[in-house]
Amino acid sequence: MKLHEHQGKELFRKAGVPVPLGRVAFNVDEAEAAARALIAETGVETVVVKAQIHAGGRGKGGGVKVVQGAAAAREAAQRILGMNLVTHQTGSEGKVVRRLLVEQGLRVAKELYAGIVVDRDRRRVVMMVSSEGGMEIEEVARRTPEKILSRAIDPAYGLRGFEARELAFGLGLGEPTAGKLARVLGALYKVFVAEDCSLVEINPFVVLESGDVVALDAKVTLDDNAAYRHKEHPTLADPSEEDPAEAAARAAGFSYIRMHGDIGCMVNGAGLAMATMDILKHHGGEPANFLDVGGGASKDQVAQAFKVILSDPAVKAIFVNIFGGILKCDVLAEGVIAAVREAGLKVPLVVRLEGTNVARGRQLLGESGLAIQVAKDMDEGAKKAVALAGDTEP
Repeated sequence: MKLHEHQGKELFRKAGVPVPLGRVAFNVDEAEAAARALIAETGVETVVVKAQIHAGGRGKGGGVKVVQGAAAAREAAQRILGMNLVTHQTGSEGKVVRRLLVEQGLRVAKELYAGIVVDRDRRRVVMMVSSEGGMEIEEVARRTPEKILSRAIDPAYGLRGFEARELAFGLGLGEPTAGKLARVLGALYKVFVAEDCSLVEINPFVVLESGDVVALDAKVTLDDNAAYRHKEHPTLADPSEEDPAEAAARAAGFSYIRMHGDIGCMVNGAGLAMATMDILKHHGGEPANFLDVGGGASKDQVAQAFKVILSDPAVKAIFVNIFGGILKCDVLAEGVIAAVREAGLKVPLVVRLEGTNVARGRQLLGESGLAIQVAKDMDEGAKKAVALAGDTEP
């Protein structure tokens, strides 16, 4: 689950990571009041009005404005609230801005980058820092990879003091700034572990003219697999930022991620789902989604999964690829038949079944009277789905 910037900064603040003073606003009046309060508290007229959406690149898209005074903050809020903000991370469809973060202006001397991710190859949490703050880290990695320093953290010890200092001094910072940054990096790692994050990123992480370091941004993604340990995490969700199909899938108890292709996929098991997308790509197709109904899906869950796939207008064909173990093939067939009869079959459907009760499942599909093409194996099913979607010739 992704968090808004202001939510991430609240986690930072509680852990001891310095963040600017700021207030959330959901309308223009609240934005002006927030600016007035900040100016009164800091004695500085400069405030920053920032769009809150689950995407980066907001400044380049016009979603961040540095202004002087409360009246100017109100004008900026009027321009940003309700706008369809398009960034390199939102795609061409953009995201509607429904909330703002109004923050104090700061005198910045230097911009840095800090991020923490899970490196699955090394099976470690990795902390990265760079002197090239304010730039996309992918661009820095491509152009000047030597400017990215990283440290794989041993989970038995956590981020040790000398490791944090090596990263801080590696950025060319002198004392006392390097010492301050090292302490903040330690606090940032504690946030990552305590909140069960899959990503923590600060870009830019700034050094002020005073020598203090401040997290000017906050990008935090929480690991949904650890949600049972954090009863407060669901309250941080913003339904307006979610894909309706992905929200419906989560409510129904299965995994769905929308992609950019035109072949809808229904599979049981994450490994088989990834292999299914791979074989579609191998034969020239483009998967429209990742959908794992799980090993123990019911007839109703299968039917709901089918409806979720059909809710995507880009889908031109559907490939159901099931290896029946816990999820028996006849149960899958009943769910598909029920969903097709209820929703109507508007696109070609290819089904490949193998495993428990496969003969009964194929029989049910054959006797349904529906235009369902049954494939004898995964390769044949993928080829048929690609051809029926029009991605390649049959």
